[in-house]
Amino acid sequence: MSPTSPALRRIPAALAGAGLILGLTTALTASAQPAVAAPTANGDKKVTAVLFEWNFDSIARECTRTLGPKGYGYVQVSPPQERIQGSTWWTAYQPVSYKIQGPLGDRSAFKNMVDTCHGAGVKVVVDAVLNHMTSGSGTGTAGTPYGKYTYPGTYGDADFNTCRRPIGSNYTDRYNVQHCELGETGQPSLSDLDTGSDHVRGRIAGYLNDLLSLGVDGFRMDAVKHVPAADLAAIRGKLTDPGVHWMQEAIHGAGEAVSPSEYVATGDVQEFRYTTDLKRVLTGEKLSYLKNFGEAWGYMPSGRSGTMVANHDTERNGSSLSYRDGANYTLAHVFMLAHPYGAPSVHSGYEFTHRDAGAPNGGRVNACHSDGWTCQHAWRQIANMVALRNVSEGTGVTHWWDNGNNAIAFGRGSKAFVAVNHEGGSLTQTFQTSLPAGTYCDVQHGDPTTSGGCTGPTYTVGADGRFTATIGGNDAVALHIGARLGDKPADNTATVYYGTDKNWSAHHIHYAPTGGTWTTSPGVAMESACAGWVKKTITLGSATGLKAAFNNGSGTWDSNNGADYALGTGDVTVRNGTVGTGNPCDSQQAEPGASFAVTATTVPGQNIHVVGDHPALGNWAPAAALKLDPAAYPVWKLAVKLPAGTSFAYKYIRKDASGNVTWESGANRTATVPADGRITLNDTWRS
Repeated sequence: MSPTSPALRRIPAALAGAGLILGLTTALTASAQPAVAAPTANGDKKVTAVLFEWNFDSIARECTRTLGPKGYGYVQVSPPQERIQGSTWWTAYQPVSYKIQGPLGDRSAFKNMVDTCHGAGVKVVVDAVLNHMTSGSGTGTAGTPYGKYTYPGTYGDADFNTCRRPIGSNYTDRYNVQHCELGETGQPSLSDLDTGSDHVRGRIAGYLNDLLSLGVDGFRMDAVKHVPAADLAAIRGKLTDPGVHWMQEAIHGAGEAVSPSEYVATGDVQEFRYTTDLKRVLTGEKLSYLKNFGEAWGYMPSGRSGTMVANHDTERNGSSLSYRDGANYTLAHVFMLAHPYGAPSVHSGYEFTHRDAGAPNGGRVNACHSDGWTCQHAWRQIANMVALRNVSEGTGVTHWWDNGNNAIAFGRGSKAFVAVNHEGGSLTQTFQTSLPAGTYCDVQHGDPTTSGGCTGPTYTVGADGRFTATIGGNDAVALHIGARLGDKPADNTATVYYGTDKNWSAHHIHYAPTGGTWTTSPGVAMESACAGWVKKTITLGSATGLKAAFNNGSGTWDSNNGADYALGTGDVTVRNGTVGTGNPCDSQQAEPGASFAVTATTVPGQNIHVVGDHPALGNWAPAAALKLDPAAYPVWKLAVKLPAGTSFAYKYIRKDASGNVTWESGANRTATVPADGRITLNDTWRS
């Protein structure tokens, strides 16, 4: 079989009424020039979390809370420059100036975000808009007045291409695509910069160099199909770091004059056919077709290609899966992060009821799964695959297995193995792997602990490399050598657990690795770990130890008799002035009871609860039902203490903000806490 090409993207007619036009993504160009050197990587960490329209403060927190600990190599931030005013998301793609000032934050907040992410081991990529400016006139988000061809101190009329008709749908004409204005016939179009001009090239390079001076590590270049490859090469040549990480956005279109492969000469290129083909396979074909997925399907070289399940354009125009697609969406990410083709990115945005909807709260993310923020990058089934991708980097596909239909499995040499069941019912199969013998945490359903344990199910791989698993419908199992029981994580990190006796509303850690510099006071926010404890995982790098102080983020400090805490190099606990070792939450996880996990989708304002026939489960009273934690959405989780040997019945209910209750269908579920004290329940909401 051969992959099909996606339809050409269209600028939505809804924008015509607003007098504006999308400055979105498009496709790229082909050339026989020698390829540029591969950009500097972040070790083996090649996965990018795209925190679409998150503000800078929220990204900084997420780097320390999730991205760093989960092993993401990069975070991509939305265009930071001054933009046109408005509440729709596409205002970010109509620049007014190159000042770093807009709804996402100012220059100071941006710099703090970069420094905080670097401290968490995460590099920063900026979505850069360089083809065009705006479609009209007004005042930008930093107060700069502008006209369509007049931008004080930046550009004048002579800096724009003289072809001022919209390109419309004529993508078969190279001149039209690269020298005329982006827009549909009969609609306002975006003023098209003359990137062949040395003055324009200098202005663009000046903006990128300014970002580099603030510590930015790379760029996602928007709409490069509309910029000749030679112009991009000239701009890149003006950078203070011409070898900087550079991913170019391009949409493949059959019969178009400009091909994405032209831009491999100026950097890496996003492979949009990967995205559309993955949707087609997951929604109407067979997973077994993916056996030779990648270059054999006619895609660009793996080492120069970016992959994604979705981005902000494709999830809105329907050419890809989206957060609304449930298991199809999740399993597509599992496959992408397990498979070696390309450099993957995980789009993480927000719920939208129409394609122009802007970000909630002006980009401020108070918590995942609230105010409409979907946080796909933090879903366990996705986030835990990042470590698998990291440890297996550089290995190919081994031991491919499929059932000729919708169940597949494959290894990544001796580093990892994943099995995906997209069938309607469960599958029991013995798999051949090259994994070393041992017991492994299934990172699709549990998390490795710092003491070498697992919070979920485990599988034992024999000396022959084989293991047997029963996998539910639309589910997966994922094993890797970084999650083998008894093994401590190999990276040089320390997790600090702080006892919350002080009754602070927030907890911060202000720290410095031995031989390093202190974080900016008051430090970084800690996250909830388990009852009575908060935690923060810190990357030590080549440092030999750790010192810290703790505070509530508002001027109150844990004085420790006026001294800093000397925490050493491993996982530590701090409580009431006493420093200990280990993970205090491991003992809580081992207490007798039941760990509930149910896959259930909701809309804003709804939550999932569990209720049952035991007093600890509310005695079937909905008002006493226990709310589950949505941190791994769409999986909701909760651990409940129950005596060993307890048999109980239970069901899940959905409550909305008004207190309305919806019970899941079917008979009561039943379970028994085993004599050894804990049962793990992995369920799916029954509609």
